[in-house]
Amino acid sequence: MLTRKLGKHGPQVSALGLGCMGMSDFYGPHDDAQSISTIRLALDLGVTMLDTADMYGPFTNELLVGRAIEGRREQVFLATKFGIVRDPADPAKRAINGRPEYVRAACEASLKRLGVTHIDLYYQHRVDPTVPIEETVGAMAELVHAGKVRFLGLSEAAAGTIERAARVHAIAAVQSEFSLWSRDVETDGVLTTCRRLGIALVAYSPLGRGFLTGAIRRPEDLAENDFRRQNPRFQGENFARNLQLVDRVRALAAAKGCSPAQLALAWVLAQGQDILAIPGTRYQARLTENLAALDVHLSAADLGELERAFPLGAAAGMRYPPAGMAMVNR
Repeated sequence: MLTRKLGKHGPQVSALGLGCMGMSDFYGPHDDAQSISTIRLALDLGVTMLDTADMYGPFTNELLVGRAIEGRREQVFLATKFGIVRDPADPAKRAINGRPEYVRAACEASLKRLGVTHIDLYYQHRVDPTVPIEETVGAMAELVHAGKVRFLGLSEAAAGTIERAARVHAIAAVQSEFSLWSRDVETDGVLTTCRRLGIALVAYSPLGRGFLTGAIRRPEDLAENDFRRQNPRFQGENFARNLQLVDRVRALAAAKGCSPAQLALAWVLAQGQDILAIPGTRYQARLTENLAALDVHLSAADLGELERAFPLGAAAGMRYPPAGMAMVNR
């Protein structure tokens, strides 16, 4: 298993982790037994970084991951998140909470659900615009000092926010959407800031929420309750335009002798030794396919062809609906 260092002061972890969100929420029907088997296979194959969050489910994904890693805690670098609050009466509603007292309570609840004594990497899932980042990260730092958390991270944080947070406590990782079709971190200062401060970038949705695999050919391929049906990139003219881009990736993958998913993941990992990715899947076959991306080596010529086929900013549509984009710290 290829490993990479998680930031300047962090440990070596698997370059490809496993995103567990879709095992419990957002992507249609789920099967806990199947997901647990997939997590355990990932550990067998050398994956060490598992990624979850309290809002996935909500709460049920942490319980699932906790069951899957029981008896194997020492093999896992466990990442979870706090900060997005869902309304039980209306699961579609979202709020953000970064208040120190909420940070402490959320951590205690996650530890209990996961069945662990510490969290390896604790992310603020979204930045709370009503609470100074210094206060939130200060509360997170207290958790480190108490031995409940080992490393701190931020998710979808702006460059300036990362700077301010790092003055309070070392930030090991920033998690942001990053793939061939989501390259904002290259232009908004986030990647530059992370590199200057020695912070790893953890790419979520490195397969473009599955679109870059080439397996989604029509919106109807998604389950009725799949949240991607509400995503602008999966709708109408945007879908058609993005499908043309993916077909270029499929052609390049065929010429390279790999799958489109493997090519897309190899591209993410080729962007720097400080970048890790957490593709998500419920299926063992997809897991093994994704991990085989570690054997795909891209030359400068390959990278140039991909850049021409899928240039920066080429994806059609916003990456979240308006309400979701409003929660991204910019």
